[in-house]
Amino acid sequence: MEGHLLAPMLEDNPPPFPFIAVLVSGGHTMLVEVKGIGEYQILGESIDDAAGEAFDKTAKLMGLDYPGGPLLSKLAEKGDSSRFTFPRPMTTVPGLDMSFSGLKTFTANTIAAHGNDEQTRADIARAFEDAVVDTLVIKCKRALKQCGMKRIVIAGGVSANRHLRAKLEELAKNIGGEVYYPRTEFCTDNGAMIAFAGMQRLKNGEHNDLGVKAFPRWPIDTLKPVEG
Repeated sequence: MEGHLLAPMLEDNPPPFPFIAVLVSGGHTMLVEVKGIGEYQILGESIDDAAGEAFDKTAKLMGLDYPGGPLLSKLAEKGDSSRFTFPRPMTTVPGLDMSFSGLKTFTANTIAAHGNDEQTRADIARAFEDAVVDTLVIKCKRALKQCGMKRIVIAGGVSANRHLRAKLEELAKNIGGEVYYPRTEFCTDNGAMIAFAGMQRLKNGEHNDLGVKAFPRWPIDTLKPVEG
């Protein structure tokens, strides 16, 4: 996840520290306060499915191929945003944790109640995407206020979602802030971001031998800070 978080640093206009990072992928969804490389504090994360995972599973419910997230977003472009309204999970309770698994059930129930013709599928896809994006934006706005920041970085596979980018850009504009994200080819897993993160660790004097040690969980906020 550090690789994803640092991917925007590969751009010509990298984000200055500090900032709030919105990390959204198939395996993780979290909000992180970032004061420097290796200076991370997890503010909130999904308590069940990651946002990208929810996209893929919902796309499967709708008969779309894997990976379904991009296909669902493409279908959502044809949808009517006013037809269905899906819940925005955990946005009415305090805190920055998120939940996306219930949206799959809501989607299945909506399909069962309204059918599965092409336009209905598009309308459902739009309602689902709107719910996920709104949830992320609401939580991000709350994190910015909590930390007294106005700078946003979005990274991870779901950061390629144009609707999410547009909504975060709107949020940044409304608060007089800035939003940064990597180019599309650096959003998904890639060697460039890992090489950049590894270079920072090497410059920091961190070395490992050729032995392999498996970590079932390796939280991003347990990494060592990199000296400037």
